Amino acid sequence: MPVTIQKNGPVWTIVNDRPEARNAVNPESAAQLVEAFEAFEKSDALVAVFCGEGGSFCAGWDLKHGSQLSSEEFQTDVVETMGYPVGSGTPPPPLMGMSRMEFNKPVIAAIEGPAVAGGMELAVMCDMRVMAEDAYMGVYCRRWGVPLIDGGTIRIPRLIGQGKAMDLVLTGRKVDARECYQFGLCERVVPTGSAREAAEAIAHEIARFPQSTMLADRKSVIEGHGMTIRDGMKLEWNNGVDTLRKDGIAGAGRFSAGAGRHGDFKEI
Repeated sequence: MPVTIQKNGPVWTIVNDRPEARNAVNPESAAQLVEAFEAFEKSDALVAVFCGEGGSFCAGWDLKHGSQLSSEEFQTDVVETMGYPVGSGTPPPPLMGMSRMEFNKPVIAAIEGPAVAGGMELAVMCDMRVMAEDAYMGVYCRRWGVPLIDGGTIRIPRLIGQGKAMDLVLTGRKVDARECYQFGLCERVVPTGSAREAAEAIAHEIARFPQSTMLADRKSVIEGHGMTIRDGMKLEWNNGVDTLRKDGIAGAGRFSAGAGRHGDFKEI
């Protein structure tokens, strides 16, 4: 199975499991990634961790598979059979699997080794990225004439700004974990070999919180991107007011009774 799911209470870890190909995505694994994340969305799980097996996150689209396709086969097998002829204005299902999904719950990428080309696109679609010290990103597909068609040109500038995104998109250069952190491409850098463990610890911490308010704030962050401050404030209020009534008042009562004083997150 090129994709596996390991469940630990409220946290699911979805593993891209093609280590012999540095977890590059082929049609089979793309379909299974979609199935895995659809199952997560429908489940009672609260947070997902996404990682790769064998010391690599994902090396992108499987170029060995792609090299076997003629231009005509690509048109027939990859595009038209999916119901979206070129020029229809609607993109086909993505080569990298779930890259056009919009999750309703947090997903954390745990990155060891390369997260390059389409693998970088999968990393930046997650809510957070935890990178090992020797992990790296890069638009490596720049070398081979393969474009970013799984969200990279949209999500990378939103994370780090247009100028820095252009630096990476135009040059395709390697970006190590330290520079990723400085740029804002990742949120945590951890010792090599511990990215999954660290991401799962964060996931379990997130799962402890009152979920409706956390999800409301997450939704406002995502939906508010690009809005004016005035419109964003309206959105924030509309997303949060019901959860304030439901969970916030109860939480205030727990604080008044002595829980969580001085920033203590252990007793909430």
